[in-house]
Amino acid sequence: MHQIRLHRLSARILLVLSFIALLTVGAGYFEPPQRDEGTAAHIFPASIVLSALAGILFLTTADWRQPRQSIRAIAAPASVLLGAFAALYYLEHFYDPMDAR
Repeated sequence: MHQIRLHRLSARILLVLSFIALLTVGAGYFEPPQRDEGTAAHIFPASIVLSALAGILFLTTADWRQPRQSIRAIAAPASVLLGAFAALYYLEHFYDPMDAR
């Protein structure tokens, strides 16, 4: 019973951390370029590391006799994290804040 609770909790934590990473990157599109790193530059890697830890907990507590449920539960956080990394790549390599005005 505790394994099921841990699995559900880790899935929720993973989803929340994925959205935190995405929102942190998204905030970079609305801020002017800064000379020094801001707070978001520290929040993003922390959320990624914590997501990795929550992902490990998720995978170790999963019931692999029913893999569809586990795959379905991890699909949303994985796609949100993929979107966060894609947005970060675009922000760092192609985005010009002067064109947005």
